[in-house]
Amino acid sequence: MFAPKCQTEVTKELFRVSSTHVNMDKVNQENCVQGDFNASKVHERLEKRHQARFEDTERRKEAKESQSVSEEKSEYFSSTFYSQKAGIDELLSGCAGADRAVVTQKLEEATNKTLQLQKFLNDSMLFLTQYELMKAQGALQKLQTTIAEIREEALPKKKFTFRARTKAADRGPATAQHAPPADTGVTKVDGAPPSDLCGFSNMSNEVLIKTAEELQSRDVLLSHLTNCKVRLFGSPSTVHLKHISSCEILCGPVSTSVFVDHCSSSTLAFACQQLRTHNATDTQVYLHVTSRAIIEDCSGLSFAPFSWTYPTMEQDFTVSGLDRNRNNWNQVDDFNWLAAGTHSPNWTVIPEEERKTTWYL
Repeated sequence: MFAPKCQTEVTKELFRVSSTHVNMDKVNQENCVQGDFNASKVHERLEKRHQARFEDTERRKEAKESQSVSEEKSEYFSSTFYSQKAGIDELLSGCAGADRAVVTQKLEEATNKTLQLQKFLNDSMLFLTQYELMKAQGALQKLQTTIAEIREEALPKKKFTFRARTKAADRGPATAQHAPPADTGVTKVDGAPPSDLCGFSNMSNEVLIKTAEELQSRDVLLSHLTNCKVRLFGSPSTVHLKHISSCEILCGPVSTSVFVDHCSSSTLAFACQQLRTHNATDTQVYLHVTSRAIIEDCSGLSFAPFSWTYPTMEQDFTVSGLDRNRNNWNQVDDFNWLAAGTHSPNWTVIPEEERKTTWYL
């Protein structure tokens, strides 16, 4: 009676032990699988970490190489720019005590080299720092001022005045030291305009026009104008604006620079190599510029692409040498706003629906 029961219990015990072994095997197998999975995840994480480190190293390497290239370009610019400037300074120093013909030749050569130096600066703007740019612009301005002063001193223009003829006048011309200085209405603006200028000064409520024949390749000065409409056809060399209020000024392609100083509540349209604006407020600028526009001590300026046209404009663009396909009208450097990554509050873009496309006298 006891034997079968014992046998049954033995059988149950054997089955339990066998089941335990089977479960242990399953657990071991699952542990092995989990271990393989964990090892795979660890390997994957290590691979990703290695890849991230490699990419970070490559980025640092590229940044270092880029910085090195930028520094090399900057060093090349500084070396070339100031070497050429020193050559122009030496050329101008040779004007002291020289006769008129020599001074004329040296001034012409210095002017041409200064224009080339301006173009070199314009082409280098993209990789220059604000400090380097401002320093180079200041050096160029000094050169232009020196050229203008030497020209004024060594090659003065004759001043013509209309006055009543008197007996004293019949006896001979008055000496220069007794003649009062002529008020030409020409004042120096940024870029130091030379004395050989054409343009308009001290006028109000007028329509003013210069033809291509009058201003072709010449320096133009507009000063002390109020509520005037001005049209400059052709391709002048340089344009200077000073003390402009409530005016509309449209100009054909300018081969070098446009300088604006003290301008308010006006509308301007220019195509030029460089625009430099000081002390301007509440003014719209329709611009084609092949380098960059620079503003300083300005507020309330707004920009849009150059939209004025007239029949011979394409020919004037060719004469000016400006690249018709290169227009940086919305790349404006504000020297009073150096916060990187933040737009200057001193200028905006004119919305397309508000831009002028038709111009009337």
